[in-house]
Amino acid sequence: MDISKGVQRIFQLALLLLVCIAFVLAASKGSSKGRKGPALYSRDLETALRNTLFTNYSKLQRPTERVDVTVWFTLLTINDMNIKDQTLSLSGYFNLLWRDDRLSWFGMSDYVNVRNLFATQQELWRPTLVVDNSITDLSVISNNDIPMRILKQGLIYWRPADIYVVACESDITYYPMDTQSCIISLSSWAYTSYEVALRMSIRQVITDFYSKNGEWEMISASGDKTAASKSRGGIYFSNLKFTIVLRRRPLFHILNTLFPVVLMAFLSAMVFKLPADSGEKIGFALTVLLAYTVYLTLISENIPSTSVTVSYLSVFLSITLSLGTLAVLCTILVLCMHYRDAAGHPLPAYVRSLTICLMRLTCWGGCGRCGCRCRNKRRVAPEKNLVINVVGLENLKKKISEKNVVEESEESVCGEDHDITWITVAKVLDGFFFIFFTGLILAASSVFFSFMVVEYMKIQSEENLSI
Repeated sequence: MDISKGVQRIFQLALLLLVCIAFVLAASKGSSKGRKGPALYSRDLETALRNTLFTNYSKLQRPTERVDVTVWFTLLTINDMNIKDQTLSLSGYFNLLWRDDRLSWFGMSDYVNVRNLFATQQELWRPTLVVDNSITDLSVISNNDIPMRILKQGLIYWRPADIYVVACESDITYYPMDTQSCIISLSSWAYTSYEVALRMSIRQVITDFYSKNGEWEMISASGDKTAASKSRGGIYFSNLKFTIVLRRRPLFHILNTLFPVVLMAFLSAMVFKLPADSGEKIGFALTVLLAYTVYLTLISENIPSTSVTVSYLSVFLSITLSLGTLAVLCTILVLCMHYRDAAGHPLPAYVRSLTICLMRLTCWGGCGRCGCRCRNKRRVAPEKNLVINVVGLENLKKKISEKNVVEESEESVCGEDHDITWITVAKVLDGFFFIFFTGLILAASSVFFSFMVVEYMKIQSEENLSI
């Protein structure tokens, strides 16, 4: 009896527990049906958010009294560096980032699933920025085809891309192995520095997408971290500067400019190796001179007409052009000397003396070494029969045979004075002028290339240190 009552009581408790569990489950299900979660993303949801944010929005009104705009530049490629016009053409885009709290939906739970919005420059307020050293135009940076990205915190991110042509101060000292530095100056145009402040980003210039240029090698690209201000009419405007350093690739100009120039320089001295009787000396000298004139004209067309810096190549060409002109005059002098012999003109004493000096100076005639002293030749006189009358012996004659004293002659091993003619003078002058012009051209070429190589290695070492 007691056992049956215990079983019945346990059954009642179990039934009561099941009823309670069912009641709790029913209550939780009803409460979940009554609570509504955030809506998923849809076009209607974005349209609703856009209508909410842009209601009573004015694009002529600044977001705050002073707007901080963070700027960095992305360089895509170098199109052209024209040192004649002192311009740099490049492709890239400015990255602009600023905050507009009127467009923030961070605290709106209904629009949590909307990550960002897009709008054009005609719908939003934007800073009026200008590349003030552009030579094409001074229009405000704009691109209606590139939308602005609006984040939920109210941050606006914009990347207007364009081709910028800016003015550069060209340094042509080491042309064609020169290094150029160009600046892109970005300024706020309409808003003063108290209304819009430009701030440089941590990464001033991004070159991750840079495409190499065949003529110019980019050494460095950086931005001035210190924001400056430009004054226009006594009003200060915020300004940022981006510096791009380029170095010309030298291989093309070494093969097509420097190598031919040096070869033609040595051709100026080769005119004195041509015989005067060939009739080609003047024509050869004038041809080399004309070639130098053409090269000087071509190089002058590629470098700017400035006197601030002078190209070493122009100085080298001017020196070799002067030597070529002097070589023509010396060739005319040699030909005049050569053909005076046929005209029967006597050889003056001073010309003979000068010729002997040049013979000794140039070791003409096969001296053993340069700067040698022309040795005097010694000759022995022929044998003579001397008859001596001995006093006291009338019929006795004594025949004494002896050799004359050794005589000194002034005849030179380098050339005999009595054999010098106008033709000899012309040949000696040819030899002297050849050595003289070859030495000058070799010295000028060595100094010129030394300057070029030292500057190139200096830039190369600075580049390695920066890396």
